[in-house]
Amino acid sequence: MRSGVRLALDWGKARIGVAASDRDALLAFPVETVAAGPGAITRVVALVAEYEPIELILGLPRNLAGQDGPAAVAMRAVADELVAVLPELPLRLVDERMTTAAASRQLSGVGRNTRKQRSVIDQAAAVALLETALQQERNTGRPAGEQYHHG
Repeated sequence: MRSGVRLALDWGKARIGVAASDRDALLAFPVETVAAGPGAITRVVALVAEYEPIELILGLPRNLAGQDGPAAVAMRAVADELVAVLPELPLRLVDERMTTAAASRQLSGVGRNTRKQRSVIDQAAAVALLETALQQERNTGRPAGEQYHHG
């Protein structure tokens, strides 16, 4: 298992959940929710400067058949923007099909009102995404998902 912080992004149309791992890649924890739209990339760049991750993990919303639909195509466009502004930082796309649903179920299970807690759900989804990526790396010895290359 590689040591070093990972930063994970659950990028939605309205909000972006952000999670980070500890340097030993044992724990994933919520960082913040960033408003999507103008300024989002700038905030992500600032978080990268603050956390100094070894890689950025971006959730890839594949369809239930595991293929790229319109949402995944849109996320690859986000990945292009991130690679353009953070060319030295490896970016990995990790299948996120179940993370938002799982986060929502977990939070509703502990009595959170999901309508009022959307930003918390986005952070929890980013944590779930990062936990999935860390578990895959522990199980296989290889980084999770696919290394993204511009274009």
